[in-house]
Amino acid sequence: MKSKFLIGLLLLLILVSADMLVGHEHVSLSEAFSSDGFARDILLNFRIPKLLAAVLAGICLSASGLVMQTVFRNPLAGPYMLGVSSGASLGVAIFMMATSFIGAGFFQSIGTAASAWLGSAFILLIVIFVSSRLRDIMSVLILGMMIGSAASAFVDVLQFFSNESSLKGFILWSMGSVGALSFSQLIILASCSIIGLLLIVLSIKQMDVLMLGENYAVTMGVDVKRVRLLLFISTAVLAGGVTAFCGPIAFIGVAAPHIARMVWKRSTHRILLPSTIMVGAIMMILCDILSSQNITGYPLPLNTVTALLGIPIVFMIVWNGNKSGKIM
Repeated sequence: MKSKFLIGLLLLLILVSADMLVGHEHVSLSEAFSSDGFARDILLNFRIPKLLAAVLAGICLSASGLVMQTVFRNPLAGPYMLGVSSGASLGVAIFMMATSFIGAGFFQSIGTAASAWLGSAFILLIVIFVSSRLRDIMSVLILGMMIGSAASAFVDVLQFFSNESSLKGFILWSMGSVGALSFSQLIILASCSIIGLLLIVLSIKQMDVLMLGENYAVTMGVDVKRVRLLLFISTAVLAGGVTAFCGPIAFIGVAAPHIARMVWKRSTHRILLPSTIMVGAIMMILCDILSSQNITGYPLPLNTVTALLGIPIVFMIVWNGNKSGKIM
């Protein structure tokens, strides 16, 4: 068990080093540790913030994906099952539509992140209100997906009426990126990850019981509605933070928990949580490296790389689970 964590940590360190050296401007290992001003500026102002954003995004998405798969007992559940991504997209679409008329200037990036947060929070409040009045978790899942679909429909309408510049800005945001965060934004994203993870840790024992079904959890004395509320809030904080600052990044939250289960072969969340966030960080850094211009010849959208990496993993999980009769 410890050896697997050590191997994972070693792989993570290797990818961290590679991500700092790979980019449009070549920086050698010797230059990275030298006092050269040009290399230092590239590392401090771009490479290190981008690396930290990738690590935090991987942690947040993988942890929230694990939570959603546990709560809904659905192997294909992800961090955006509650409509958080659709709510964020609606907020950003409304903001960009408005700024196309009044202009945003300096506040463009701040406004985009804030509008994404407000959109996510709006959808979360609706889901929490609905879930507090429903006992069946599958009904919550269905209604959450319907609410997200409704938000996506409004986004389509706004896109239809948007001008060319705002539409282009929205599409670029939806492609995902970890390369545009300032240190102050990284602090906010790190705070979101800490708050979200603390809420998960507070419910970690109850999560093991929830895997056996909510009816069984009730007989074991678990306050299912309270735990469900805490986990929904944690998912919204984690996934909402990533979506606000990095855009809606797909597949990492679905694939990382399954990889952790396959490698560590454990179902207890005391093992699954740290192993999942390690896998999520590794996957995000790997995707960031693969999307680099030095690797492909030209920069690729981050969501393209996460999809190309994540889809085969999810397909393999479903295929193997179907043959064995068990996916989770």
